[in-house]
Amino acid sequence: MMLHVSGTLYLDEREIVFTMIRAQGAGGQNVNKVSSAVHLRFDVRASALPDRVKEALLALHDYRVTKEGDIVIKAQSHRSQELNRAEAIERLLDMVREAARPVVLRRATRPTLASRRRRIEGKTQRGAVKRLRGRVQDGG
Repeated sequence: MMLHVSGTLYLDEREIVFTMIRAQGAGGQNVNKVSSAVHLRFDVRASALPDRVKEALLALHDYRVTKEGDIVIKAQSHRSQELNRAEAIERLLDMVREAARPVVLRRATRPTLASRRRRIEGKTQRGAVKRLRGRVQDGG
């Protein structure tokens, strides 16, 4: 099954490996017996994603991206395995969407004449206020 990332970009669900593990933390009757947490592992280098997206994912400074080029996501906030699986997939899709977004280069601009004048007028006014804060001269 193909997962829609954005536009014409899709992710093949067969490239994702799921491992079911026991959830950590405080629990109840269920937590120590049922493997409801999900480990999602996605090999970026072996995936069918475009090279630009792969490079962007591998360049992320994110603890979920391993040195081997895998993305590992652990989802355990829900009691249901199916909900944890869906949450892990959604987190992966968010990461891929972020990496697929085109980089918009900043174009340097110059301040307008009016904005420069406003800035200077503001500085003059603040200077006048500060001058008024000076010591009062004794008139006597």
